[in-house]
Amino acid sequence: MCHKLKCLYTMAIKYIISQLENNIDVFKSLLIDKNEEEYLWRPQLNKWSLLEIVCHLYDEECDDFKARVKHTLEKPMEEMISINPEGWVLERDYLNQNYNQKVQQFLDERGSSIFWLKEKLEANWNNVHMHPKLGAMSARQFLANWLAHDYLHIRQIIRYQYSYLKELVDVDLQYAGTW
Repeated sequence: MCHKLKCLYTMAIKYIISQLENNIDVFKSLLIDKNEEEYLWRPQLNKWSLLEIVCHLYDEECDDFKARVKHTLEKPMEEMISINPEGWVLERDYLNQNYNQKVQQFLDERGSSIFWLKEKLEANWNNVHMHPKLGAMSARQFLANWLAHDYLHIRQIIRYQYSYLKELVDVDLQYAGTW
């Protein structure tokens, strides 16, 4: 690979890692100081509670994104362990987890992930694993999707909080702007 392209890839990797690190504070500010009524509330019957979202974030941090990046960097030709994020809700008994403890576990695990990622800056981020459904995926692609996953859940949590506020206050919120 030409030197310029390698520099661009390294800049992109550093950017993604820094954003994942910044999201520690974003998630912390969105998730702390919630009472039981709020973190167990559901915007709709088939939607996740905040507790379930937090458990999902923790499990994805440990068993999905970090594990898949690590696998693709270290042994891309080997088969990956399959995961079942939707099934984990029941398998791992999300609704009976301690909310505050799970938030802290997620934040701590993210800190550990950032430390590990910073040690891997010089790794071969172009290593490719053949995903059974998505085809060839590089370590860099798994890393970028990790950050995209953060953004999807940040948006979900903000939507959750807006819906909770709307139900809690039971007043017209149109003055605030169109959701």
